[in-house]
Amino acid sequence: MIPKRSYLLNAAYEWVVDNDMTPYLLVDATHSDAVVPVEFVQDGKIVLNISMNAVRNLLMDKVAVSFEARFSGKPMQVYVPIQAALAVYAKEDGDGLFFPEEDFPESSSNEKDPKPEKKGFSLKVVK
Repeated sequence: MIPKRSYLLNAAYEWVVDNDMTPYLLVDATHSDAVVPVEFVQDGKIVLNISMNAVRNLLMDKVAVSFEARFSGKPMQVYVPIQAALAVYAKEDGDGLFFPEEDFPESSSNEKDPKPEKKGFSLKVVK
């Protein structure tokens, strides 16, 4: 079964934005695949402003949340696996969704393919 966290995350984000508030994403920064600015991590967590005026190229799908942002003037590509997303809430009043513990299936992308797929073109001699 597909975990529901990505669906709830999208719904909570839309609800916060539709109410003209600032969406914040609470992230478990200790997750091995999370790419976040470590200088702002406190107690293993980080809060990220994911409003459209704070980030570029925001993508929220079933796998992760990713976007480009500036931290202390330095550009950074942020990647938050859906398992590391702990909550989406409004900056102004703290209302939103805090996600319960959830089981996530093992990703097939973590398994190594015995024959990696070749990229590009290949030529064959045809007689």
